[in-house]
Amino acid sequence: VQLVESGGGLVQPGGSLRLSCAASGFTFSTYYMSWVRQAPGQELEWVCSIASNGRNTYYADSVKGRFTISRDNAENTVYLQMNSLKSEDTALYYCAASRWLLTRDSIVYNYRGQGTQVTVSS
Repeated sequence: VQLVESGGGLVQPGGSLRLSCAASGFTFSTYYMSWVRQAPGQELEWVCSIASNGRNTYYADSVKGRFTISRDNAENTVYLQMNSLKSEDTALYYCAASRWLLTRDSIVYNYRGQGTQVTVSS
């Protein structure tokens, strides 16, 4: 199983980034996919999730209206479009695959990638 994130980088406050996560080694289309993040010295935080068929999406309050999760089951890829970025969005972002829906209070997954760093700073 592999989950490979890309697209991170340094961006100014108010800017945008698009993260991608390429999956292989499991039946991607049958898993919920999520993005979680971890800032230095802080616990892992759930950011958002998308159902296996892509019809339902779920967001943490802190990113609702600014971030959009999407997936392409034909390409085994999940995306995270991040707009209006803030300094508090600075973190290592991971994509995660699970057979159940992740929530703010339950971040338990089957697989997770190595992460891509997002730094929001002027």
